[in-house]
Amino acid sequence: MSMTERDAVFAALADEYRRVLLERLRRKNGQTLSRLCEGLPISRQAVTKHLVALEEASLVLTQRHGREKLHFLNPVPIHAIAMRWLRQFDAVKLEVLSAPEVKAKGPG
Repeated sequence: MSMTERDAVFAALADEYRRVLLERLRRKNGQTLSRLCEGLPISRQAVTKHLVALEEASLVLTQRHGREKLHFLNPVPIHAIAMRWLRQFDAVKLEVLSAPEVKAKGPG
């Protein structure tokens, strides 16, 4: 995964409503725009913009089914970030971060 792709995923995940949409697709994949809009306090146009951002980050894939456009969660980019980027922080020992000299110095 390139830095640009990773940054697109992080940017997409930074928005609360995009995370809500991903969670809805995780619970029930293959939903229409109308179904995804149900109960959200934002306009249909706003949901559409959020879905476009999720598609651009490859977090959502779409498929036409007759007249309907179905949206599907693509967990691959999130998994790639978890495995390749976030995993590097597993090596940091948490005990070191709670040491008194680290707290006293602070960042930088």
